[in-house]
Amino acid sequence: MKNFVIHFAYCICSAVFVFGQAPDIVFGKEIALDSLVSDAEGAEKPIHWINVNTDADTWRTEADLLICKGLPIGVMRSEKQYENFILQVEWRHMEAGGNSGVFVWSDATPDPESRLPGGVEVQMLELDWVNLNTREGKKPPIAYVHGELFGVGGVVTIPDNPRGTRSKSIENRAKGKEIWNSYTVICVDGTIKLSVNGKFVNGIRNASIKKGYLCLESEGAEIHFRNFKLIELPSGVTSEEQIVKKL
Repeated sequence: MKNFVIHFAYCICSAVFVFGQAPDIVFGKEIALDSLVSDAEGAEKPIHWINVNTDADTWRTEADLLICKGLPIGVMRSEKQYENFILQVEWRHMEAGGNSGVFVWSDATPDPESRLPGGVEVQMLELDWVNLNTREGKKPPIAYVHGELFGVGGVVTIPDNPRGTRSKSIENRAKGKEIWNSYTVICVDGTIKLSVNGKFVNGIRNASIKKGYLCLESEGAEIHFRNFKLIELPSGVTSEEQIVKKL
């Protein structure tokens, strides 16, 4: 009987991870807009995350930190979808050239090859990434590591500061390895504005998708997150075609 119970428990756990629906990770706070101007009860709710296509130990919480070991490449997604909101988050890379980001308005459905979903990516790169990714003697533009914004998986946007289809920050403000960075991301009606360490320096508009999941990205290097807060704003005039499919 004991062996049967152990085998049954193992099968249940295996099935959970095969279908990309790992047990919830609780990290961050969703804050009601009304609470900023009143004493409304239930003003803060924890944000629940679901492991989509990474290992069981890729993500873990320690005190007020969310730690991502960076492998395998993939994402975890928010339990619910968001349309209009203000997102505040602090992050720091622990390795030179570390790569990560947060996807907004995401379908949370990874591409089989890249292992990353569709949506609009808010890039989080460590400053040495450009030095470690020189091609044909040329370094990528330094603005690449200071909060680029771009559509992924067929999501189309209009960049404020074009670098091809991407939008680059107009001022370089990100800090390097093991130093905390602060992002404020305002997403309203297909427009995104990004503040890096206290100044708005980037944006996109007219996104073809305007409501979807949040996804945090594991992409090869350890990264830490803290002070993840989301203020949900009123909805807008958004068509069914501009909302990702519910999972």
